[in-house]
Amino acid sequence: MTTLSGKTALVTGSTSGIGLGIALSLAKAGANLILNGFGDASRVIAEVEQLNNKSGGKVGHHPADVSDPAQIADMIEYAEREFGGVDILVNNAGIQHVASVEDFPVERWDSIMAINLSSVFHSTRLSLPGMRSKGWGRIINIASVHGQVGSVGKAAYVAAKHGVIGLTKVVGLETATTNVTCNAICPGWVLTPLVQKQIDDRAATGIDPQQAQHDLLAEKQPSLEFVTPPQLGELVLFLCSEAGSQVRGAAWNIDGGWLAQ
Repeated sequence: MTTLSGKTALVTGSTSGIGLGIALSLAKAGANLILNGFGDASRVIAEVEQLNNKSGGKVGHHPADVSDPAQIADMIEYAEREFGGVDILVNNAGIQHVASVEDFPVERWDSIMAINLSSVFHSTRLSLPGMRSKGWGRIINIASVHGQVGSVGKAAYVAAKHGVIGLTKVVGLETATTNVTCNAICPGWVLTPLVQKQIDDRAATGIDPQQAQHDLLAEKQPSLEFVTPPQLGELVLFLCSEAGSQVRGAAWNIDGGWLAQ
């Protein structure tokens, strides 16, 4: 098992869903954790602390709205002040909106770009100097299969995730001769609140909920099974390990066969 004792991981959007699953995997490996997300984080902090008590890790929470570069800067300053900096940055925060291009609300486009793409840039640019000075770092961007293919009605999300993969490649090249790596993970369907809403919307038309879930998977994901947050967490641990040290600028699919079609 990858041991990350003494390393500090910042996971954006980590109070639920994919981000929480990744945070728990990092905590199990002994990393200090900085959680980020809205709402009452006390339950999540307690869950991570229970794991960290076994490994000696430390846990904190910063409520930065990652659509705001100033709040991201404050979060990185908090990490430096309280934890000695960020060793592992997982850019996970994301939102979704579905509408055709001509009907897409401009404010929703701007919000998705700010949270799904610009926050990755700002968190990365602010974390990189510390990683370079320490001589080690891992930047892992949670992109999506939609960073490589399109889907109707998801113009902003698809555009942002394509941008995340492009940014990942550039950072991977710019850090290629260092012990800092930058990679993207591209999940297919994961049963997050965002995906559950799409299932619920289908079920609202009168389809049985189980059938709605099957139909959603069958359209894209040949395995007919969801990718799970713990599986994504294990992939993050691999990329943090010595075995992953020459994975650079990659977009790693974990999608039940979606992009094999």
